[in-house]
Amino acid sequence: MSLFWERFFYLLTIVTQGSSYLEPRAYGIMHRMHHAFSDTEKDPHSPCHLENPIKMMIGMWIFYQQVLFGKMEIPENLDKDLPQWETVDRFFNSPWHWVWRIGCGTGYTLFYLKFASPWMYFLIPVHYIMGPIHGVIVNWCGHRYGYTNFYDTEDHSRNTLPVDFLMMGELFQNNHHKYPNRVNFGVKSFELDPAYLLIKVLFWCGIVRVSNPTEEMH
Repeated sequence: MSLFWERFFYLLTIVTQGSSYLEPRAYGIMHRMHHAFSDTEKDPHSPCHLENPIKMMIGMWIFYQQVLFGKMEIPENLDKDLPQWETVDRFFNSPWHWVWRIGCGTGYTLFYLKFASPWMYFLIPVHYIMGPIHGVIVNWCGHRYGYTNFYDTEDHSRNTLPVDFLMMGELFQNNHHKYPNRVNFGVKSFELDPAYLLIKVLFWCGIVRVSNPTEEMH
């Protein structure tokens, strides 16, 4: 993306993730490590060495904090060409980030109290940490349940759903681990990746660039 669009989506990410916002650079490093060390003990996202999703979520948060505050040595090739915005990142790396998180959480709560039925209130805590919950669903389910198209990925990745509207294509984990740079996570004719369709629209509009459109935009 151009700098304008990168910062536009940077802000959009902050607004839409709200109380569960994660810095793009730190999460990008975590995801690259997930591919580099998939399903080994160095993998920050793997469910293979954990007893339950709660432990996985806690482990991911601890790992994220270590990356965010420079308490972990990161290989140079995993820490390049990632989006950064010094002014915004400085705020979210300081104690002031809790003002944003608590403010968003308060807004969610007031919205539920105003518009939701009482039985929906149990969803409020889920809404507070929706980002990490999404990550756990993708990586826990995507490395434990489903079918396999490719058996040579040297990990336990699976395609959890045959048509993945639920997670916008991210539960095609086996496909993604086989072709990590492919824009379309769907490989079989019945595998629909909604995020890919959105990326195609952004590509046609000139908002995003793809390094090799002939190979990747198919």
